[in-house]
Amino acid sequence: MYKNRLLSILYFIFILMACCFFKQAKGQQYDCNFKGPVINIDFGTGEPDKEVTAVRPPNYHKVNFVCPNDGDYTYATYTSDCFGGNWHTLAEDHTAGDADGRMMVVNASEDPGTFFINYISGLKPNTTYEFSVWFVNICITGNCGTIYSPDISIDISSGDFKIARFSTGVISPTTQPVWKKYTGLFTVPPGATVVAIKMDDNANGGCGNDFAMDDILIKECRLPELPVTIQPVPLPAKPDEVKAEKKPVPVIKQPVPALANAKKSNADISSVPLAVKPVAPAMVKTDNLSKVPVPTMIATRANPLIKKIETEATEMVIELYDNGEIDGDTVTIYHNNQLLVAHAGLTAKPITFKIKVDKEHPHHELVMVADNLGSIPPNTSLMILTAAGKRYEIFISSTEQKNAKIAVDLKE
Repeated sequence: MYKNRLLSILYFIFILMACCFFKQAKGQQYDCNFKGPVINIDFGTGEPDKEVTAVRPPNYHKVNFVCPNDGDYTYATYTSDCFGGNWHTLAEDHTAGDADGRMMVVNASEDPGTFFINYISGLKPNTTYEFSVWFVNICITGNCGTIYSPDISIDISSGDFKIARFSTGVISPTTQPVWKKYTGLFTVPPGATVVAIKMDDNANGGCGNDFAMDDILIKECRLPELPVTIQPVPLPAKPDEVKAEKKPVPVIKQPVPALANAKKSNADISSVPLAVKPVAPAMVKTDNLSKVPVPTMIATRANPLIKKIETEATEMVIELYDNGEIDGDTVTIYHNNQLLVAHAGLTAKPITFKIKVDKEHPHHELVMVADNLGSIPPNTSLMILTAAGKRYEIFISSTEQKNAKIAVDLKE
């Protein structure tokens, strides 16, 4: 009987502690001082519009009118009288103060899938950032608006390593258009040079599930500096007070900042935190090729060395352009047998990334794999490498049987 009573008490204490832990964990947020945005994607203004997705999303087609059909998207400055009044009329995009500002308007494909991919360079490793984006369900409550609704997941990764996954949850239709801001935090892993942002709509299309997106921002998170507590120094006691009882000087303990337990201040009432889903921890890349399995796309194709560069210790900047007419060429780039950029569309705007060449990272192999041949074979590109004040221009041609390899070594 005593043993059963003891077990009951222990069980009650366990349940109580679990409830308290859940209550605390549910409210955990970062307490950040945010700098100005380091990335700002507002889809531009005026004419003509510019393609923003780095890769044409599968099952989607870009159009140039304000009422895209199923499986189409556009960069529009407004919407008006779409589909017999089933859509809200948006007189402008979300960005305040930009005349003729554009937003991405998406009419969902019938099957769930990716509608946005972008590659971001210039973020700092081991640094926490806030990701935010604005969405509006452009279907009016009733009719098709109540059948399917957008349910967006956002993946942030570097090569094969998943950094974070967020979810908006279902974005319900409304009687009037309501823009909502969704925010989440992620930390760039060590060694990351390019971060990919991929967005998927997890709901079916057809009737409903249409939305607009605007103002993708990435801001660096900095912890606030804690106030310094000055300990008062007691004055020497007077002779007639030596025998008096000495009172201890109160010590003010300053709590150590705990990033994961701090509460966010000055919350935006229009902001909706993105639900965070667990992902595998990021791994540090290695320069030792023998430790990394050779990808199939490299093992099954010829890999001629087209350029070898020796350089002093430096941070090398690499820019990749389409060479000649923009014809839909897409490429995948491996760095020391590890995926660096996947299915990137080559345009007049460069794909930019950086590699560090030093004693710890003395050897680098960049292999460019042609995903397709574009409308004008072969897949051609211009790679510009800038290192230690020198500039190298490399013209690359690759096919579905032959890759192109560039080697970079530290000069001894």
